[in-house]
Amino acid sequence: MNTATRSSVKFQPFNLGRWLIWSLFALLLIVAPLVFNKGASLSLLCQMGTVMIFGLSYNMLLGQGGMLSFGHAVYSGLGAYFAIHAMNMVTAGQFALPVTLIPLVGGIFGMLFGVLFGYVITKKSGTTFSMITLGIVELVSACSLMFPDFFGGEGGISTNRVIGAPVMGISYGPQIQVYYLIAFWLFIATVGMYAFTQTPLGRIINAVRDNPERVEFIGYDTHWVRYMVVILSAFFAGISGGLAAINFEIVTAENVSAIRSGAILLFTFIGGIGFFFGPLIGAVIGVFLTVLLSDFTKAWQLYLGVFFIVIVMYAPGGVASILMMNVRLLKYHRFHRVWRSMAGMVGATLLVCLGVVMMVEMLYHLTLNAANGPQMQRFGQVIDTSAALPWIVAFALAAIGALLFWRIKPIFRHAWDGANIEIEEQLRKEGA
Repeated sequence: MNTATRSSVKFQPFNLGRWLIWSLFALLLIVAPLVFNKGASLSLLCQMGTVMIFGLSYNMLLGQGGMLSFGHAVYSGLGAYFAIHAMNMVTAGQFALPVTLIPLVGGIFGMLFGVLFGYVITKKSGTTFSMITLGIVELVSACSLMFPDFFGGEGGISTNRVIGAPVMGISYGPQIQVYYLIAFWLFIATVGMYAFTQTPLGRIINAVRDNPERVEFIGYDTHWVRYMVVILSAFFAGISGGLAAINFEIVTAENVSAIRSGAILLFTFIGGIGFFFGPLIGAVIGVFLTVLLSDFTKAWQLYLGVFFIVIVMYAPGGVASILMMNVRLLKYHRFHRVWRSMAGMVGATLLVCLGVVMMVEMLYHLTLNAANGPQMQRFGQVIDTSAALPWIVAFALAAIGALLFWRIKPIFRHAWDGANIEIEEQLRKEGA
């Protein structure tokens, strides 16, 4: 009875649970633009899709292989350059290729550069590997300004994604058509990268990450294992770059910069490198913080940095780990033990954040927009940053939130620990 309860949802020869999850994922991709159809939301969804593929490809290195790379943008960026050149060549009539397959051009050339650079960087591991990847990205970034005929200099290379006559009404002129192209490749790439985790290579790279000496002892060459994974990761990164080239219709030196490599590192870590779906969550949060939030405040980089630090310190498993811990409580019917104190903790945290954000925004206005006067407008309210009252209110909100957090934290910790101890005891009994 217990065994049946703990088993996954299967009906031989199909795993019904897995089919249900992938079907829901496909349905979500189809329905998303129908729900978020206001303003620039469609453009945000397109950016999230390309970043999701980019993040999943990066997690093949960091999460599955333990390879901390500072130069992953090289593969996506160079793939984007070759993809956009291919589009211009198609426009010029030099060869025929549908726009739908342009991301594959980016993937192929990303993989070729993975073959070229990967052999060198995977000779070493650990810190040395990271430093070599940093050197590679700086090298390619410098070349982007040294060879303007290919890279386009500071202005980059532009194109027109509407090529030839529409096929079945699809010209990729409307943004909704570009979205569904990105969604199609996102689904295919996600399935491919998940399938990789189930292969012998995907399993052995986990072993290389955890104990490379033992892997060598049983007869595997860890260098070649890492090398193969870098090549596959570069392929999917190149697909992401090709889709970005179609979406923006321009590729610049920023696409191969260390800044872009650092951004995908932050997004992937925030989402959770220990979970396959972690980079998907990280892409949503990252695009929200860097694209949407930057339209509302100049302090968006501060918020991103603080959020990343908080995740590293208190949830090193990323947002995905927080979700999975709560799913575990729901699965074993213990969530009722913690939800009240958890809600109190969340409310207190929101109060602290509201007070701190008010002070940061007022401080930014006083230092950067002093010429426009002391008044600023946020959330439909006009705030006089030179007056004492807004500062008192902001400090009071932060102080009250911190006090509530300090009072509720022991209650939450007691309920959380008690619920998890009960789950462990239940598992021990079932195992016995």
